[in-house]
Amino acid sequence: MNLVPPGYPRGVDEPTTAPTHRPDEQPAPDEPQVTSVLEDDTAVVTVVGELTEAARRPLVRTLTDLLLSHAPLQRVELHLREVTFMNSGGMAVLVQLQKLGQPRGVEIVLVDAPEAVTRPLQLAGLWHRFPMVEEDR
Repeated sequence: MNLVPPGYPRGVDEPTTAPTHRPDEQPAPDEPQVTSVLEDDTAVVTVVGELTEAARRPLVRTLTDLLLSHAPLQRVELHLREVTFMNSGGMAVLVQLQKLGQPRGVEIVLVDAPEAVTRPLQLAGLWHRFPMVEEDR
């Protein structure tokens, strides 16, 4: 049974960048830029722009593609340094990503989260759900 869509990498040993959109699709104008690189059993996903409901599609698609094509995935690092804004829709996306990873034992870690991300999480009482780390520079 082939679970990986045609044109997507599978079983790749070196870091790759997963596409955010299918080749025949154009990104919506309000979607953030989402890229991913696989490093051993860790996926590094970088988000640039606003973390709102519009981020759901590219982030869920990226995580789903990683979960289906790169076993065993142990950790997903969401690099959020360039996120400029997050609202309740963005928080819901983060919770959804966590729920996608939990049954597979995949830890979702927020890396370099700016105040635009941490403050809404604190106010909503969700900050304790996510491990947060600062990247060494």
